[in-house]
Amino acid sequence: MKQTLRLAAAAALVLFALPSLALDKIPYTNEKFKVAQAAGQPILVHIWASWCPTCKAQGPVLEKLTAKPEYKGLTVFEVNFDTQKDAVKQFAATKQSTLIAFRGSRETSRSVGQTAEDAIESVVKSAF
Repeated sequence: MKQTLRLAAAAALVLFALPSLALDKIPYTNEKFKVAQAAGQPILVHIWASWCPTCKAQGPVLEKLTAKPEYKGLTVFEVNFDTQKDAVKQFAATKQSTLIAFRGSRETSRSVGQTAEDAIESVVKSAF
C-alpha cells in the first residue's frame, strides 16, 4: 500500500512538473527540423558553443521567455557551432550565439550576440 502511494505521488509530481519544463531543446538534425517546418511550427534555432559566454548568457533568457504561455509550442533546435559545421553553413551563421526564428519554412528574424531579454524576445515573438 505504501509503495502504491509513493508511486502515485511520484507520478503526480512528474505530471505537475512537466508543464514547468518550458524550454524543450532538441539537438538539431535536418530531418527533425524539416518535420517541424512542414508542420508550420514556430521554431527557434540556437547556434551555440560550450565555450561561448554569450551563448551561456542566452540560456537563462531563453528559459524565462519560453516559460511564458504566449510562447508555448515553440520548438528550439540547438546547433553545436563546433561539431555541426554543415548545419552552421546551411543557416549561413558566421558566429556562435546566433538565434534564428522561423514560422514554418519562412525565416522571420535573426540575431547574433544578443543577450538582452527584450532583443531575444523580439526574435522569439516573430516566430508566432
